[in-house]
Amino acid sequence: MSMKRTNVYADPEDLAIIKEAAKRRGISEAEIIRQGIHLAAMANRVWDEPLFSRTFEGSGRTPTKDEVRDAVADAVRREGGSGNAA
Repeated sequence: MSMKRTNVYADPEDLAIIKEAAKRRGISEAEIIRQGIHLAAMANRVWDEPLFSRTFEGSGRTPTKDEVRDAVADAVRREGGSGNAA
């Protein structure tokens, strides 16, 4: 992946925390900063698709805690109840 260089101003206390974290984790300070930039980019991204693009049949109301528990228990029974993930 190609990178582009940029300059930013940062709080000295934040930079000290990043320096400590980089040393503790055995990675570069730059890698921690890149991860932070990526998280900021994803948090501010405008997605092309809506979060929920499918519709589901149902009553249109939020199920109760007991209804959810019963639905999960029924699904586990239908799948054999082995408890193992596929």
